[in-house]
Amino acid sequence: MKSSALRIAGFGFRSEATLESLVQALDQLIDQYGSVYKCGAINRLAAARSMLPLVEELGRLRNIEVIAVADAELSTVTTLTHSTQSMQARGTGSVAEAVALLAAGPGAKLLGPRIISPDRQATAALAQAVDRGVT
Repeated sequence: MKSSALRIAGFGFRSEATLESLVQALDQLIDQYGSVYKCGAINRLAAARSMLPLVEELGRLRNIEVIAVADAELSTVTTLTHSTQSMQARGTGSVAEAVALLAAGPGAKLLGPRIISPDRQATAALAQAVDRGVT
């Protein structure tokens, strides 16, 4: 039986980012975790509330549900990446990693460190929720 665990792509991005920046970041995640994605593995997209509109646009484009997380909770998450800029701006080492973990819920784990879009305007990270046997 295949795992029914949710995999959630979290996003972080600069104010200059465009929808194309997020598309590039998501496509990189798909390339990196391609064999997983073919099983329908990226089940949701996620963003901090303050960054939600652009990620919702990506969700509509790719027909993937979007989850919002509270900006205030970003600093409560331990991330793999430790960006000085992200720490100063948002209180976390990686917005994408923190968002993915928060959206995936307690016990979630990152499948790897965040990736950076080719235009360097967006980041994305993939987290896996704890499989609770729910389909």
